[in-house]
Amino acid sequence: MSGDEKSRVPERFEGKEVRKEILVGSRQSRLALWQAQWVVEQLKQKHPERFFRIVGIKTKGDRILDAPLAKIGDKGLFTKELEMALLTRSCDLAVHSMKDLPTRLPEGLTVGAICRREYPGDVLISKQGFTFQELPRGARIGTSSLRRKAQLLRFRPDLKMVDVRGNLTTRLGKLSGQELDALVVAYAGICRLGLEKEITQKIPFSICLPAVGQGSIGVEIREDDEEMRELVAGLEDAQARAAITAERAFLRRLEGGCQVPVGALGRVEEGRLQLEGIVLTLDGRRYIKESVSGPVEEAVPLGEELAERMLGKGAQEILNQVRREFESQCRME
Repeated sequence: MSGDEKSRVPERFEGKEVRKEILVGSRQSRLALWQAQWVVEQLKQKHPERFFRIVGIKTKGDRILDAPLAKIGDKGLFTKELEMALLTRSCDLAVHSMKDLPTRLPEGLTVGAICRREYPGDVLISKQGFTFQELPRGARIGTSSLRRKAQLLRFRPDLKMVDVRGNLTTRLGKLSGQELDALVVAYAGICRLGLEKEITQKIPFSICLPAVGQGSIGVEIREDDEEMRELVAGLEDAQARAAITAERAFLRRLEGGCQVPVGALGRVEEGRLQLEGIVLTLDGRRYIKESVSGPVEEAVPLGEELAERMLGKGAQEILNQVRREFESQCRME
């Protein structure tokens, strides 16, 4: 038996049979590996008897860097390969950014823990130190997110949106290399890599609602793996779970993917769950924005209620228009 095989043989600890080594699946970007290492460090503190090994896996979204995300599909771009590793038992846990995780998971998998949420909003990184309102007319803004583009154009239709792909470090490097005036990225990634000094402005939620799940790390496991369910339980944050569950229910009811102009933000305030969402056309000129609130334990019904309200006001027509316009743009290119 090889050394690797021996490390996977279950042992007994406190009367229970446990896996000696836990394989943790992760994307290979600097940010993804930071998140996986953070999860491992939290687990080590609670389970010093275990050994953890991070397994780097390249996803479709990591391999295809010469096209906007929305043009290469939105179903599991950054998660599918990790989920296959779980299903084939090549890893025991998979660490994701919750915003990358589709609202419908493959059969047999579940989110074992939703971790404490970092500030979920987006930030502006400007070469000249301009805030969003101060950017010169026609400024070139780097982002590949349809959600960000549409919401920013809603307030500043004069801005020029430029597709910028790659991991966070790569995108920061393109700020000067592509004659961009600014980048818009998630605060959480900047914070986790210790790059807060790069931030010019936190973009107010009144201008740009975040992506569903943005700011939180999720740990996916096999549904029938009670050992891993118990192992990751200590990572769970109840408020993040409630807020993100409502956001995901909202997006699932709209049948929207990660690459559509839909933003949402759930927050637990004074014991109640507040949820707001927005659906926009690609140019931001037409939009529907609504909010609901209710008991924390009714996260899924609240998310569905918000979606139903917006569908009743024309959200489906907006999403259909977005898909037609996007398909037309792709044909022209």
